[in-house]
Parts: sequence; structure tokens; C-alpha cells
Amino acid sequence: MRNSLVVMGVSGCGKTSLAEAVAEALGARFIEGDAHHSPANLAKMRQGIALTDADRDGWLDTLAAELRRPPLPAVLSCSALKRSYRERLRAAAPGLRFAFLDIGRDEALRRVAARGAAHFFSTSLVDNQFATLERPDGEPGVLRLDATKALDRLSAEVTGWIAREEQS
Repeated sequence: MRNSLVVMGVSGCGKTSLAEAVAEALGARFIEGDAHHSPANLAKMRQGIALTDADRDGWLDTLAAELRRPPLPAVLSCSALKRSYRERLRAAAPGLRFAFLDIGRDEALRRVAARGAAHFFSTSLVDNQFATLERPDGEPGVLRLDATKALDRLSAEVTGWIAREEQS
């Protein structure tokens, strides 16, 4: 894998699981986007308060820096809900690709609820995620995936896509 990859989508779509699997399959460094949220952002989300663009600003700067840090390439799990967020990450890592885990609201809500109270993300924020999402349809370097497929199938789709992209 020559270029880094972001596994993106709303909360509950399976970003972390897929990003870890793809990073392992390709021998790339895994970056957990949620691990780079500030304590203030985490507190807001635990309280069911949606993050604003201003809240995400420093987080996106940190993720951009992570995408530039060796060893490269990397696989990042990040919601990347808005096109402007994706553009910031693309600017940090030329050739950056995105695997978009597409999921319906009801399934995302079910998955987030199944995480339990120990997880920082409140189920009350799922609707905000969908309201904020600017689908990456038509953007370059994006693979849309059905998030309800089995993890091994999704990982195979992503690694196959990357192999085909790098051969062309």
C-alpha cells in the first residue's frame, strides 16, 4: 500500500474494526481517530452534546499530523463526516483514499446502543451524525461499502480495491 487510507462513516458503522483489519492485512500503521479527541470533546460527547466544527478543528489538525508521521502508510479510523474535513486530511496526505462505511440510521443506533454505557459516544448523537454527514459520493479515491457486510468480506473488498488502484 503506497498511500494512506481513512475508514470513515457515522458512529456505529464499524470504522475501528475495519481499519484495524485492513491495517493488519496490509502491514500498515493503525490510527484510532477517537483516541485523539481532547478531554473536552470526549466530555461533551459523553453528555450527549454534539461536536461543532470548532470542536473538531484541533482534532483534525492532530489527525492530519498523524497521517504525516512515519511509519507510512497508515490506516485511520475517522468519521470524516464533512467534505471540508476530508479535504483537510487529503491536504495532509496526498493520494489519501477513503473507505466509506454506509449504514442506515436504525442499524447505527442499534450498534451504538449495544456498546453500553462504558463507551463515550451517546446514542442521542446518532441523529446528529446523519444530519452532519456529507456523503462522499463522487469524490475521488472513495470506495463505498455496505457496513452490514461481514468484517472479513469488507476487509477483502478494501484490500482488493487498494491492490487494483495501485496497479493502474
